[in-house]
Amino acid sequence: MNKCSVGLLVLFVLTSVLVNAQKKSSKYEVGAAIGAFIYQGDLTPQRLGSYKTIRPGVMLQGTRIISSNYAIRLNFSLASLRGDDAKYSTPAYRQYRNFNFKTPLIELSPQMMWSPSGWQEQGQRISPYVFAGVGLSYLRVRRDASGFDPSKFGLEENLPSRIAHDFNRRTPTILPVIPVGAGLRYAITPSLMLNGEINYRHTFSDYVDGFSIAANPKQKDHYYSLSVGLIYRFGKKNSWDCPPVRN
Repeated sequence: MNKCSVGLLVLFVLTSVLVNAQKKSSKYEVGAAIGAFIYQGDLTPQRLGSYKTIRPGVMLQGTRIISSNYAIRLNFSLASLRGDDAKYSTPAYRQYRNFNFKTPLIELSPQMMWSPSGWQEQGQRISPYVFAGVGLSYLRVRRDASGFDPSKFGLEENLPSRIAHDFNRRTPTILPVIPVGAGLRYAITPSLMLNGEINYRHTFSDYVDGFSIAANPKQKDHYYSLSVGLIYRFGKKNSWDCPPVRN
């Protein structure tokens, strides 16, 4: 093997190592976000949830890119939820029923993510994505029916007995959830992205707010979040303004 062949072989090996190193160094991301957590259940007449009792929250994320379009993310949320009948004057019975609840919320969920445009932000400013997963939330529900006015309700409704039934039921402490959602990423630089997303949590419990039989036992309680944050991708990447290749 002559010197030219050896040189070409060394150049090929070095190029392969550098390319693979760059690919490996760009597969991991971390992120942080702030958001609004919205309860959706029996203590609000609004179909989209209780916007009058929005609670703040923070989210931390770690992501592993597994292909050009797919990634796995571990999401950690620290927030709270709240609902209050008295916040709504219509229908009028809510002012007299006057149920309310609050709970801290700690959530951990692994999620699968898919982006139709891929995860390589180089040269591409905006990237949409969708995700779904499973998770567990820790709750400590504090429910309150002390403001209930029985004189405003008929005997046929039997609300005192139904309230007693609910208070004899334990509220969930560990709550399984199914998070699904979508978002947009805006690449500020090849390594730093701004993102916004909506994350809806489907639950299997009607006692997230502490009430079921005394309210609406036909529907489960849910919650979701709207957030904005920053994502950092590890590893060096070339600039978007790559110099032209010259022969």
